Amino acid sequence: MKVSTEIATLPEAPPQIIRLPEGLVGFPDHTGFELLFSQEQLPFRWLRLLGAEPVDFVVIEPAGIIADYELELFDEDAAFLGISDSSDALVLNIVTVSRTLPPTATVNLVGPVIINRRTGIAKQVVLSNHSRYSARHPLVTAS
Repeated sequence: MKVSTEIATLPEAPPQIIRLPEGLVGFPDHTGFELLFSQEQLPFRWLRLLGAEPVDFVVIEPAGIIADYELELFDEDAAFLGISDSSDALVLNIVTVSRTLPPTATVNLVGPVIINRRTGIAKQVVLSNHSRYSARHPLVTAS
């Protein structure tokens, strides 16, 4: 299934609770997250792990930021999420900022987090067309 990466207009809102039944890579036992954002900080958002010690992941919607990013989900992942139409999917990619000098930021295009907009159920998936992308795609390139 191809998934649209069209960005949605977002009003200021309370955190959205996201359920990842299988957790994120490296956090398989943590299945509850909040999706937080502020209009003035977009396109960056935060996926906050719910629990005693909050862990935040910086995420972005790829639309308008990553040129020619075409997501193709395996049918099993679309079925798991209950996504039958691409407009049901919210696509978020995890951003990593290195502590190198100069600092760099990369985005994981291979393993996005796909959220069913209607149910709040999500899964970090490996795209069926993953060979076209990098898990460390530069977010900003030097000019």
